[in-house]
Amino acid sequence: MTASTISESRVSGRVTPGPARRRRTTGAWFADTGWRHVVGVVFVVYAVFPIVYVVSASLSAGGTLTGSNQLFDTVSGANYAALGDTRFWSWVANSVQIAVVTSIGTVLMGAAAAYAFSRFRFEGRRAGLTTLLIVQMFPQMLAFVAIFLLLISLGEVVPALGLNSKVALVCVYLGGALGVNTFLMYGFFNTIPRELDEAAKIDGATHAQTYWTIILRLVTPILAVVALLSIIATFGEFVIARVLLQSESNWTLAVGLYSWVSSLLEANWGLFAAGAVISTIPILVLFLFLQKYIVGGLTAGSVKG
Repeated sequence: MTASTISESRVSGRVTPGPARRRRTTGAWFADTGWRHVVGVVFVVYAVFPIVYVVSASLSAGGTLTGSNQLFDTVSGANYAALGDTRFWSWVANSVQIAVVTSIGTVLMGAAAAYAFSRFRFEGRRAGLTTLLIVQMFPQMLAFVAIFLLLISLGEVVPALGLNSKVALVCVYLGGALGVNTFLMYGFFNTIPRELDEAAKIDGATHAQTYWTIILRLVTPILAVVALLSIIATFGEFVIARVLLQSESNWTLAVGLYSWVSSLLEANWGLFAAGAVISTIPILVLFLFLQKYIVGGLTAGSVKG
């Protein structure tokens, strides 16, 4: 760069960066921001590759996961067509039915309990909250042996609540989800001003009217989050459903898909992959539909507990 060029740059108020300055700028950008893009791309590839592999296996007519290392080497809809000859759609209906009923029950029970803990002051309130916090730390599947024995005895008295009953399975799911969801909604209910309850009471509204017409409308985000989490957890749950549901007609989707690959000599991975791809569609659609509530529902209740 000549002296005249430097003087012209100074007069115009601009400094022309040289090659060394460009290299330093690129290095600084990568150290500050660029590495995040690299990490993001790595995680995206890590998360997407299994999905792509399963889709490729579902379109392979060979019915195996190890027959070819090339993705989409052969494309065929035979596996999807073969699902119609199985109980797949019956399992899908069972899973959707159980997940929806469990979700509705979880929302209603959890919201009622959270409202009581948030608005009322009664003896044992703090002990009850502490108990819920402790209970939710233990996974429900740890007690599946006790649940199995309990339902055997209960089925002798009330057959509808015994083994191989979808109603009994829903009751088990509701009992396990009550603690964590009540504590999650409790924090959100605390963000609703108590002045609204007092104003409604002055206008002559009862606690039930205040709860159903005012409070529940204001806590819609957390209700949507709890419903979504409940459906996802119930739709893919395997251990308890496998223990309680014994007849093939009552199996859920997770149990039914496992039956196709449980035998190593007769495993049909192509059929399993096709069923797995279809089973993700309801959850994906529901997640996209409720995603606007997820961030607000999970974070709003964390600022005040």
